[in-house]
Amino acid sequence: MSRTALALATATALAAGCGSADDRGAPAAVPDTLRYVTVGAAASATNDPHGGILNQSDLARFALVYDVLAKPGADGGTELRLAESITPDAALTRWTVTLRPGATFTGGKPVTAADVLFSLRRIHGKSAENFGRMTMFDLDASRVVDDSTVELVTTKPYAEVPRALESVTFVVPDGTTDFTRPVPGSGPFTQVEGTPEAAVLERNDGWWGPAPALRRVEVRAVIDPQARAQAVLTGQADVAIGVNPATAEQVKGNADYAVVHREAITLYPFVMRLDQAPFDDVRVREAIKLAADRDALVDKVFLGYGKAGGDLITPADPISPDLPARTRDVTRARDLLAQAGHAGGLNLTLHTTTSYPGMDTAALLFAEQLREIGVTAEVETAPPDTYWTEVWGRQPFYVGFFGGIPFLDVARVSLLSDAPTNETGWKRPEWDAGFDAALATADPAERTKRLGQLQTALRDEGGYVVWGAGDGLDLVRAGVEGLPTGPGFESSFIERTRLTR
Repeated sequence: MSRTALALATATALAAGCGSADDRGAPAAVPDTLRYVTVGAAASATNDPHGGILNQSDLARFALVYDVLAKPGADGGTELRLAESITPDAALTRWTVTLRPGATFTGGKPVTAADVLFSLRRIHGKSAENFGRMTMFDLDASRVVDDSTVELVTTKPYAEVPRALESVTFVVPDGTTDFTRPVPGSGPFTQVEGTPEAAVLERNDGWWGPAPALRRVEVRAVIDPQARAQAVLTGQADVAIGVNPATAEQVKGNADYAVVHREAITLYPFVMRLDQAPFDDVRVREAIKLAADRDALVDKVFLGYGKAGGDLITPADPISPDLPARTRDVTRARDLLAQAGHAGGLNLTLHTTTSYPGMDTAALLFAEQLREIGVTAEVETAPPDTYWTEVWGRQPFYVGFFGGIPFLDVARVSLLSDAPTNETGWKRPEWDAGFDAALATADPAERTKRLGQLQTALRDEGGYVVWGAGDGLDLVRAGVEGLPTGPGFESSFIERTRLTR
């Protein structure tokens, strides 16, 4: 048996006995090892925190081992971490980042501005892998001011730099080149053994932040949601991230388990490419949107664990406008198709896959709904291992996925004309100009208003049918408390999780 397997087996055996009494009748101590099972596949596992991070399991490890300048806060604002302050000049093009005193890497070396700038430049250098995470910065022009201060220069006025630095800004020591194994970090835990698929981490008592209640965390990558759930149900894990709605129904009313909800973060939008017929006609796109029975889709696909959507691509983002769900209108949809020259009907192929629970169900149900407006949609289901390379971003009509990332990131990755993965072919120079103008606006209320107007235009004219948003559902055994409930990146920070029994 490998050391990792032995450690996991030992932790399982210890947890199995928790709550019992020893020979003298004394209660067993509260366990301090969290067995955490999350989404991950061996083929895409990595030890590099700066490239493309495709596994949630890798992200969770990195959030424990390394530290970031900032992260999304549970209240929707920015929570500073290694950064003590992030302040702009009047032009919003030069930002001073002052580092928190007392932060050190494992081994005792202080975290310095040189480490931060090196890490950001390395992230930018791997833009092709990480979808241009740092493209808003001119990192060649950025500089180290002193050991605790970095001046970051943006390519144009950019008022949302703190949000940009909420991204995956894991800081490593200046000059690090070998990432075949974990390198020194300044996070709350240190990886002591294991692989990316099954890692064992121990508390870093030299961390600058509040001491975690946990002494040890074991992070395991499991690709199948049912297998993750079974790990908790059979006593092999304490937490299973991203379980099926059917599992939540299964444990309802069982005091041995709880389901933690991350509200309205899972989106399976129907994606229409604007540069391919018939979706190059806005009337066809509107008709398709009006055909969706959104409540029925939420009930069938998410078993009610979610809410109907109004075609906003980031409904959980605090800077997204509060707009109602779109009302189904079969008559209006038929009229629009007739105006677009499809009075006799329209034949389409709707592509889907089984990568996430319910993607195929969503496609089949929507195909039934489309029949009522005269659209015959043949559903083709592709295997997960080819869907994201051969269907996503290529076919004119398919089921997509978004997992709670904020609007500014979606815009950078998928909406601006030069976005690296512009999956709908949304290319509007005036929309791009409006985006730049919004980010050059210093007043937060006015900036949010402008960004909301851009999102409303995308809702009305764009190629996304965002019919609903499902809750992220995490299964935990009784006694697990403090698991994060925010969307996106915030959910990876589990150092505040604790065990009470």
